Formats: sequence, C-alpha cells, structure tokens
Amino acid sequence: MYAAASGMAAQQTQLEIVADNLANAEVAGFKGAAATFADVRAGEIGLGTTTLGRHALFAQGKLVKSSGPFDVAIDGPGFFVVERDGHRAYTRNGEFAREPDGSLRNSAGWRLDGVRIPGDALAVRVERDGRVAIDTAHDRDRTIARLRLATFPAPEAMRPAGATLFVPTDASGRARLVEPGAHGAPSIAFGMLERSNVSIVESVMQILSAQRAYEANAKGVQAADEMLRIANNLHRG
Repeated sequence: MYAAASGMAAQQTQLEIVADNLANAEVAGFKGAAATFADVRAGEIGLGTTTLGRHALFAQGKLVKSSGPFDVAIDGPGFFVVERDGHRAYTRNGEFAREPDGSLRNSAGWRLDGVRIPGDALAVRVERDGRVAIDTAHDRDRTIARLRLATFPAPEAMRPAGATLFVPTDASGRARLVEPGAHGAPSIAFGMLERSNVSIVESVMQILSAQRAYEANAKGVQAADEMLRIANNLHRG
C-alpha cells in the first residue's frame, strides 16, 4: 500500500510540474522544469518512490523576431544580469523597456545591469558581441555600454525566484561573466526574444502518462486495502 501511495504522490508532483510548464509556455525566456525521483528500498525489497526535487531544463528556446525596441535574446548558454532593490538575479528573458532614468527594466521592475540609455538617443542597437550603440542628432554609432553575460558551472542547480528569474546556490557555483560573441561564447540577438523551451505536445503526453500511472497506483492502493480487509475478517473469524 505504501509503495502504491508513494507512486500516487510522485505522479501528483509530476502533474503539478507539467501543468506549471504549460501555464508558462508562452512566457519569453521561460525554462521548463522536471522532477527527479528515486527508489525507496529496504535491502532487496522495494518500498516505493520519493521525490528528490525539481530542476530547470536549460535547453535553448527558439529565437523569434519581436516588436520591442529594446528586446534582446541570448543565442547559446548564459543569463542576463538584473538587479532590483540591491538584489541580483539572472534571467533568459530579454524583454526590456526604457525607463525615464534611461535604465532598461523588465515588467517586474528588474534593471538590466550595466546599461543606461542617454536621453538624446534617437536609436539604440545591440551588436552580437554585446556592444550597445546609439545614434544621436550629433553622432552615429556611439558605444555607450557593453553587455556581459553570466554563466554557471551547474545552472540546473540554480533556484527559481519567479517565472523567469534564477538565483545561484552552492550547488550551481558562482557566476562567471563572459563577453558575448567570442569564440565558443554565446552571442546577443537584438530585436529577438527567446521563446519558452516547453513543448506543448510533449507536455500533453507527459500528462497522459502521469494520469495513467496515477490510476495504476490507485488500483494498487485499492487492492492492498481489500487484502487488509480480508485479513482482518479472517482474524475476527
């Protein structure tokens, strides 16, 4: 009974994670998550399963052209560095807008680190190597900043801090800043956004599989309950 009940709990966790993935499938820069499970054993006897935790899947999402004048995407591994209220986080969502002070912020108010657009800028662009250039009434192609990206030894161990935000942990290692566009390094795609890496078709198949496994485990609980009922009646007899 315990083995089947733990299987039901595991499939419930799987359903919750897949449902969260589907709910954010259209969010730019969102990374789907997966759960890790392990056997519970007493010697050679299997006692069920347990959930070890969940982790993000950092497979590259498709890059699509966007209409935002300050949208950027990362082609390859790495994260944008964002800050708010003295706290630092990391994201793959490059959907930013210019604020009155010239900073670039996302919809949650997180500021893109290291970039501030002057008020006289008539046009802004970001090159593949992270160079931020502007055109003004007096000059063209003036470099005002250079984006750097953060990479981690084990990004899958980072802790989610929102739909598209992550913070490092001891297991993920410390951030290392890299220059985009160098040999083997990620590059910047200006005027693009990275779509979620969640596959709706695969998620639906995962839901169907989890539902069938849940039902099978539920039948196991019912069978164990019936066996206990029969044993109890025999004892009374």
